[in-house]
Amino acid sequence: MVRLRWVLLVASVLCLVAIMGTAYFMEIRKVRRLSELLDSRMNYLIELTRRNQKMEEKLKFYSTPEGIARLAREQFNMTFPGEKFYEIEIVSSDGLSNDNP
Repeated sequence: MVRLRWVLLVASVLCLVAIMGTAYFMEIRKVRRLSELLDSRMNYLIELTRRNQKMEEKLKFYSTPEGIARLAREQFNMTFPGEKFYEIEIVSSDGLSNDNP
């Protein structure tokens, strides 16, 4: 009878250890997965922050008179009075321009 009690005690302790060990390893795996997800989100957030900073710099530049003049020249081909606008076309040795691939 005493021996049966020890067997039951050892079996219950082993069952408890197995349950706790399984739960522990499942939590470790969950923490690792969440850590990887957090790293990927942080990288995405850093990328968005950098892009936002670049756009803020462009916004600051294009709200200055120099930026407005550059934007007018690049996108609308506008010039100041008295300026001349030259369009340069590069022709290769085989007679094709860069516009025609």
